[in-house]
Amino acid sequence: MDWLSAKKGFKSYLKLERSLSTNSIEAYLRDIDKITQFLEVQEKNISPLAIQAKDLKDLIQWVNELGMLATTQARLISGIKAFYKYLILEDLLTVDPSALIEAPKTRRKLPDVLTVNEIEALIDALDLSKVENIRNKAMIEVMYGSGLRVSELVGLRLSNYFPDVAFLKITGKGNKERLVPIGSSAIKHLEIYKDTVRNHLEIKKGNEDFIFLNRRGTKLSRVMVFMLIKDLALKIGLQKNISPHTFRHSFATHLIEGGADLRAVQEMLGHESITTTEIYTHLDRDFLKQTIQQFHPRS
Repeated sequence: MDWLSAKKGFKSYLKLERSLSTNSIEAYLRDIDKITQFLEVQEKNISPLAIQAKDLKDLIQWVNELGMLATTQARLISGIKAFYKYLILEDLLTVDPSALIEAPKTRRKLPDVLTVNEIEALIDALDLSKVENIRNKAMIEVMYGSGLRVSELVGLRLSNYFPDVAFLKITGKGNKERLVPIGSSAIKHLEIYKDTVRNHLEIKKGNEDFIFLNRRGTKLSRVMVFMLIKDLALKIGLQKNISPHTFRHSFATHLIEGGADLRAVQEMLGHESITTTEIYTHLDRDFLKQTIQQFHPRS
């Protein structure tokens, strides 16, 4: 893979999966241009997949010597990390050369969360006379009902689905396995999809164990799920900027709001550190604050 094709794929990823603005996408691409500029100066002919951690550290030292501001360096490092995250997601790399570069200290942003009514409106917008929407309804029920990442959803296998005990075995980040409960509504719609749609597909070799398949009988892509969610949001006139990950955020937030134990939510989400899960307690505090402001007579 050369730098031009890598940048083209990265641009599509930022637009479709990250839903970034044109200006933000251009900023990320300029960060990648800095790598190629550095390689030209150093007279090094290295492909994106052959870059080592030392090359990236030399790049940071180079821009520092050129007088680049600390804030701009932080922006550059963020862009490089996003680029190599994309290459890892696409299975083009197994080792991230940017992992050891110190990440810039940024303020944690609270994610958008859907209300229960908004989730129901998105599901109701599916035209179930179309067979693909029977599958799509099952996917949304599973995303919201079990808090899966989009990569975990499209990689879900029949051999890891246990409806009799209402659990899924999920392989998450770093190939770590976890058991996640699956609700009765998700099981119901998964079974409908399996019996009425999936059983009638001509499944391509190598895809027999994947639960969610396209009409050609092959595993779904992450992009297809992103496009589905964007189309549904547009259909119901939803103003929030949502993605498949929004259902994961909503799953965790609604559990915390309902009084769920933080450790249990951490386990279900597959977070290595509980500090990652604690972001949902911040969301919960905002929810409580809004409730007081709305309903307390002295507010």
